[in-house]
Amino acid sequence: MPAPVICVSHLGKSYGPTVAVEDVSLEVEEGEIFGLIGPNGAGKTTTMECVEGHRKPDRGQITVLGLDPLRDAAALRQRIGVQHQEAHLQKRIKVWEAIDLWSALYSRTVDTGDLLGRLGLEAKRNAWFMTLSGGQKQRLFVALALIHDPEIVFLDELTTGLDPQARHAIWSLVADIRSRGKTVVLSTHLMEEAERLCDRVAIIEHGCVIEMGAPAELVAKHCPERQVVFTSDGQSVSELLKRELGSDSVVSNGTTHTLRGRGEEFVTDVINLVAREHIRVRGFRTELPNLEDVFLKLTGHGIRD
Repeated sequence: MPAPVICVSHLGKSYGPTVAVEDVSLEVEEGEIFGLIGPNGAGKTTTMECVEGHRKPDRGQITVLGLDPLRDAAALRQRIGVQHQEAHLQKRIKVWEAIDLWSALYSRTVDTGDLLGRLGLEAKRNAWFMTLSGGQKQRLFVALALIHDPEIVFLDELTTGLDPQARHAIWSLVADIRSRGKTVVLSTHLMEEAERLCDRVAIIEHGCVIEMGAPAELVAKHCPERQVVFTSDGQSVSELLKRELGSDSVVSNGTTHTLRGRGEEFVTDVINLVAREHIRVRGFRTELPNLEDVFLKLTGHGIRD
């Protein structure tokens, strides 16, 4: 198998008495979207900044495309693209001026007109930065990160603060970047975003990687339980369900019945039971676990600010 494009081994970084990253080890494969997920303050941004070469770690080893991010910073800068969480531009710089300025920093660049067109910014070429919407600003920062056709693109909290429409547009953009053969590393505290975009994720909590893998694999491993909720006016439905499925698997509240079980066949088994016993159902839905359920189970708390 080809060597990973990013290797991080026992990374640690502190700011005085504050430990930002305790112990992070991970590998990123070529062509995948890899996510660093966790609450704000978990160490995601510091980890990314060390990998990008923008911050010097206190301990550990990092290689990116076979290069040392600090020793080979100049060479690496030509091969990676970075969108920073707190990125900002001068209020009265125009979109085309920002593109030209960034283009001058690299030995080679892509067709900037085509790039702006792909990102839906062609009509904003002459607009000042301060007049762009939140989604347009984020797309411009992505354009600046892609302007030199990098092999790896780093995206830090790319959709924080965006409305749902802008967020979905950015998600489509990230998927398009990967479809062009690029490797994407993104950090997010939005579990839906990670589950939708990432091939694999590393869950970071208090500066440590506490779990890593494909979202579906993590869900299957840590949250195998499924849930079915339906309403029925039938008599003695609760007793029937408890008799068939076990009292621990059934919670009834009036005409609403919640059934819990494990395995891929659980929902099918419930449907077959309802049909076999001729239970008249007025409403029926399934609730499957997701990456946020895994996060809550592993960390024991909600996403914090």
